[in-house]
This record gives sequence, structure tokens and C-alpha cells, in this order.
Amino acid sequence: MSNVVVLIDTSISGVIRGSATELLVAASRLGTPIAVVVTAQPISAEKVRLLGQYGAATVYNAVSADVATRLTGPQPEALASAVAHFSPSAVIVSNTIDGRDIAGRLAARTAGGLLLDVVDLRIGGDAIVSTHAVFGGAYVAEWAIASRLAIITVRLASFEGAAPEHDPELVVMAVTADLTSHAAVIDAVEEIVSNSTRPELRGAKMVVSGGRGLGSAENFSLVEGLADVLGAAVGASRAAVDAGYVPQSHQVGQTGVTVSPDLYVALGISGAIQHRAGMQTAKTIVAINKDQDAPIFDIADFGIVGDVFSVVPQLVRAIEDRRS
Repeated sequence: MSNVVVLIDTSISGVIRGSATELLVAASRLGTPIAVVVTAQPISAEKVRLLGQYGAATVYNAVSADVATRLTGPQPEALASAVAHFSPSAVIVSNTIDGRDIAGRLAARTAGGLLLDVVDLRIGGDAIVSTHAVFGGAYVAEWAIASRLAIITVRLASFEGAAPEHDPELVVMAVTADLTSHAAVIDAVEEIVSNSTRPELRGAKMVVSGGRGLGSAENFSLVEGLADVLGAAVGASRAAVDAGYVPQSHQVGQTGVTVSPDLYVALGISGAIQHRAGMQTAKTIVAINKDQDAPIFDIADFGIVGDVFSVVPQLVRAIEDRRS
């Protein structure tokens, strides 16, 4: 089987993010996963074992002091080094803002073919075939790359299951970012640590989102209450963010976070195309809105026409009673 290089998402301090499991599952469909971890200090044996449990056959630890001081500087360098070392058929990264930046830089450097926002992967003959949800999820398209390196960004929460476990080999390499090729250089990157016990929005298996129909920031607690009983992440429409109900980091949509959870619950969201483009590929969509003509009902699997302030508290109580 061919090698497939995977850039593992980490915090500045080197904590491995939850997306690692899914990225390695995606890689295992194409070949042998090689996990690339870019950190300021060499990673511990415990983290190497953890990545092996997630499916990495080899862990390539690129050590760079630039991790905490440069925007996506060391990552393209590390991936280019891994490509030269392992001669992979593909490189996989998360479809995040940073991930797309890194993938584009690597594609320019290696003359690889770029496949963005992939929701499924398979081998078709001599080609790597990717599946994409396009035009806001209204259509499904397949693209193929053969005879060149495929550089792939994966939409999180699209790949399920687990990759085969390995006892990985560790390769450590020092990497220095080429600062002349980066437009953005800063003195330091501040790591913001969240104390929330809720799942991260990007990649969450369940999401509860609120819209302008909530009426105020105080009323947004209705969204948070339902999210907490479900163990879900909290999202919002652009209208709710623009109204100041929640920070922009919660925005789901074309100009926010794209999610593809097992369950998406929309509370007081009308369903403008901008919002639908960011959540339409959810496996099950539940919409609660007092406007029976709201566009969100056009894509909902289950719809309730009613007042969220009446329906949601009843729903929360029903879930709690079922669990007690």
C-alpha cells in the first residue's frame, strides 16, 4: 500500500486535537497513514502510542521553534519534508482556515493536485477519487487525481469508524520555516484555552444552533440548555452573531464554520442559503420555528412549527426524564 501523509492538528503547546482520529481514518482508506506532528519540542512516547492507537503506522515529528511565533510557517515545510522522505500518494489536512492555507502552499511547492473540502475518499483504479458536497450540499461531485501527489483537505465529521492500530515508528526532524515565503509574520501567537466541556463546533457529532428568532443574548441560554442535555456543540446563524447574541466563533455557514454532524438542531433559524451551505450535509436535521414557511423546513428531516420558548423546555424535560 502507498503511504499517505496526515498533518495532525495540535495546539501551540502540542496537545493533539480530536480531529486526529478522523484524519487517520480518512488516510487509512487510501494507504498507510503517516502522522506528521509539528511541535516546538519533541513529543512524548505517550503521544506516539496514542497516534498509533488512532491508526498511524509512523509518526514524523517535525520540531520547530517557529510554531509559537509564525502563522502556519513550519507546517508546509514539515509536510514538504515528509513528502520527500516517504514519497506518499496523498497528503491529508483538516479543512480549516489554516489547513486550506497549508494545503495551498504545499500544492504550489510540490505541483500536487488540490482537493478541497472532501467528504469521502476511495481508490478508483490508478486514481484517488474524492467526494464533495457542492452548492451548499445540493449536489454531490466526484473528482479524481492520478499520476501526481493529491493534497486533500477533509471536512471534519465526515469520516466515521476507526483505523487499524499500529505500534508506530518515530522519526524526528528539525524544521525551520522559510520566512520569506510568508506574508503574515507576527511576534507571538497567544493560545486561548477554553474551559468549556462542550464539544468543539468543527467536527462535533451533534450541534444545536440558534438564530435571530431567539430575540436576545440572554435567550440564547435556551440553545445552550438543549446542547448540554444532548452533549452537543453550540452553533449560531450569521444573523444571531451579527445581533451580538454569541461570538463569531459559533457561526455556522458559508462565512463561518462548515459542519456535518449526525444531528443538527436549528432553533429560530429561518434557513437562509448562507446558513444552509454550512450545515446542509448533516445526517439528520431538526428545525423548530414558528414560521411554517421558513426555508429551513425545506431541508429538515423533522420540523416543528411552534414557539421555541415553549417547545424547547418541553424537549429538554423529555430528554432528562428519559435518562432518569
